[in-house]
Amino acid sequence: MSVLVHPIAAPWGRFHLYSFLIDAPELALVDTGVTASAAGVPAELERIGRRIEDVRWILLTHGHIDHVGGAHALWEATGRRAEVVIGADDAEFVRSRRAHVDEALALRGDLVGRERLEAAKTAEAADAISGEFEPTRLVRDGDALDLGGVTVDVHAVPGHTAGAVAYAVDGHVFAGDAVQCFGAASGFPGFEDPDAYRSSLERLRALAPEHLYLGHPYRRADGTPFPVALDAAQAAEALEGSLAREAQVRAAVHAHPAAASDSVYSPYAAVAASLDYSGDPTLEPSPFFTTMRGYAAQHAGAS
Repeated sequence: MSVLVHPIAAPWGRFHLYSFLIDAPELALVDTGVTASAAGVPAELERIGRRIEDVRWILLTHGHIDHVGGAHALWEATGRRAEVVIGADDAEFVRSRRAHVDEALALRGDLVGRERLEAAKTAEAADAISGEFEPTRLVRDGDALDLGGVTVDVHAVPGHTAGAVAYAVDGHVFAGDAVQCFGAASGFPGFEDPDAYRSSLERLRALAPEHLYLGHPYRRADGTPFPVALDAAQAAEALEGSLAREAQVRAAVHAHPAAASDSVYSPYAAVAASLDYSGDPTLEPSPFFTTMRGYAAQHAGAS
């Protein structure tokens, strides 16, 4: 049985957040934005002749604030009838606002200033996360969900986060932020585990998606944005571009050891310069420092 997919966009700061309605016998909403952006989802569903009360599945690709922040509000709007699904290793981000603060501190606190980061992330979590609650279903690689006769296959795609998953149905693949290309608004790809990220890209490429859905308008090498709903050719381009950029970043990290300096990119100023990266690395969610820390952690683990 074929399904239709409806992208739902909402602004949040310098980002645009996206949810996707899978128009199956049992309606499913992929990702939920944040508290403010989720408020517009019911109206958008009404516009296309659907109701939030009829949504039976809320499928979360990963645990970051801009994907799970609106989950509690939208779950409440369904009368708490929707199944709220997330990868088991990211479930803590639905259960606890504090988990988002702790993650940020662990990944980049010593690189951007712990006290400032903790205060900013605590305020952001309070504002952007509509509620803490227990997800109704935790999924792992190889699981399948039944949307009233339409099967959604779950694929683990760690790297951006440990528990990230992609949902595949009828040639449509919802990847969340697992395909970073050359970065989104920040201009740099963000992933906490480089090896896992690369393996996940290769896995997604092997799926050969007919339609690939991205969490944000990620960019090509020339800075032009991809749409968030990609056809097969665009999907292949985005996946190959993501693999190419990861290889470039990996080579730059290996060629330029960390060295303290007065640069805002310290201790990775030489890496930034070699990659022609001139964005502000302190802007949250700071993909530059998160990614650099990922390579540093792998190097330490291999030592």
